[in-house]
Amino acid sequence: MDLFSFLPDLAASSQFPADVLAFLFVTALVAGLLDTLAGGGGLIVVPALMMSGVPPLAALGTNKLQGSVGTATSSLMMLRKKRVQWPEIKPLMAAAFAGSVGGTIVVQFIDTDALAFVIPVVLLMIAVYFLISPTPVASSEARVSAANYRRYIVPGIGCYDGMFGPGTGSFFTLAGVSCKGLEMIAATAMAKPLNFATNIASLMVFLLAGHVVWSIGLLMMLGQAIGAWCGAHCLVRINPAWLRGIVVIMSLGMLLKYASSMGWIG
Repeated sequence: MDLFSFLPDLAASSQFPADVLAFLFVTALVAGLLDTLAGGGGLIVVPALMMSGVPPLAALGTNKLQGSVGTATSSLMMLRKKRVQWPEIKPLMAAAFAGSVGGTIVVQFIDTDALAFVIPVVLLMIAVYFLISPTPVASSEARVSAANYRRYIVPGIGCYDGMFGPGTGSFFTLAGVSCKGLEMIAATAMAKPLNFATNIASLMVFLLAGHVVWSIGLLMMLGQAIGAWCGAHCLVRINPAWLRGIVVIMSLGMLLKYASSMGWIG
């Protein structure tokens, strides 16, 4: 059976042709695989959506829909394996949720033409940071009080996720190490439910605003699930730095293609 045999029927119910749907499915699959192994899947998905003709706000909203599968699964795993304690993470998730709602509401009022330019610029900056950022080293003690971390740091990152998104998990991990003095593994585990809270909050606002393309989002959710499963069962050991390089190269390639289609270059 052809893996993509269902795409013509799906394309008939949407404004996107089968080849575009196939491209987005494969993109989600690759993003799910790389995101599981090295992070940064959103850097691939958002420019792929915009390059395929999805409006900026719908691209952000659809990315939240398809990306929610991964954060929900990883969060559940962290809680079930006791890597994260519910009484400790619950108030932080609430703060992340609130920040993400605020950021997503704000982005609804940005002019679409401006957003079509701002999103690629932000993604370019995040891609460069994602590539060159060093591995954070935990300090012997927290540099920020628990109250200030909950009131300012977590909602601030949540606000960024609501407005744009890619790199949020890395930012939560970095904050956990540099601000709370956590070890890398503990900070990464804590980042998962926080990222889930920001994803769900942002997705709810985008759904209410009608900025989700369901035909694409559901298809990409399937691709994400397959890619994440493959990543979780990947037996080949690959240097994460190489994987980060692949993510950045793919992201920059799509951003250049999008800029060319918009007439900004060439």
